Amino acid sequence: MPDTTATATTTDADTTATTTDADTTATTTDADTTATATTTDADTTDAAATAATTDAAATAAAAALRVAVIVGSVREGRLGPTVTDWFLKTAGTHAPDLHLDVIDLAGVDLPLAMPDWGGAPTPQAAAALAAVSPRLARADAFVVVTPEYNHSFPAALKNLIDWHREQWQAKPVGFVSYGGLGGGLRAVEQLRLVFAELHAVTMRDSVSLHGPWSGIGPDGEPRDTAVSEGAAKGMLGQLHWWARALRTARTQHPYGA
Repeated sequence: MPDTTATATTTDADTTATTTDADTTATTTDADTTATATTTDADTTDAAATAATTDAAATAAAAALRVAVIVGSVREGRLGPTVTDWFLKTAGTHAPDLHLDVIDLAGVDLPLAMPDWGGAPTPQAAAALAAVSPRLARADAFVVVTPEYNHSFPAALKNLIDWHREQWQAKPVGFVSYGGLGGGLRAVEQLRLVFAELHAVTMRDSVSLHGPWSGIGPDGEPRDTAVSEGAAKGMLGQLHWWARALRTARTQHPYGA
């Protein structure tokens, strides 16, 4: 007589094993589905972040470049404003898409005394900074108009530079210099060292107005107009390239020095 009990037991065991296998498969499938869904969500988030960065970079590339033109001399009888006016006119001809913001240091009342690290500026300094610092921060590039004093540049210009740091970083700086046989070039070479320390990029070519040969005449124009305008055009071309490239880079990867 067949062993019915043994057969039933075996069948139950087989059924249980089959059910267990099915449950295990279902559990594994659910886990795989969950993992796939999580990966898909992460990929979607990454794609959205990439798209947002790309859109921001495209917006930055399309916007007009802002250039702060800094008049470095504050002496009475200075030629700085006259040189600046000529440069603005020249820039309007050769780089009309630039938005130029003139910062004349004769109107910036920054004190020489600075607070200690972590200290607060005086009310006088705070008021002056509130007027000038946002303009430097908004700028995509700078052009410094400077004379040469004793083989260097004016103290007022160094004071403005030293009151700021992040505003200069990862931005290009061009120079328009004037004065004497050297045309202010020794002042420019000193400024290159200063701006390198502040993580700024100085333009290889500059504009220099030399003594009686290419200096500013009574009509407010350089005596050697062709040479001076050619130098300005070259410097502006470099400034334009670096300003756009660095602005796009700062938008995609904020600079941290």
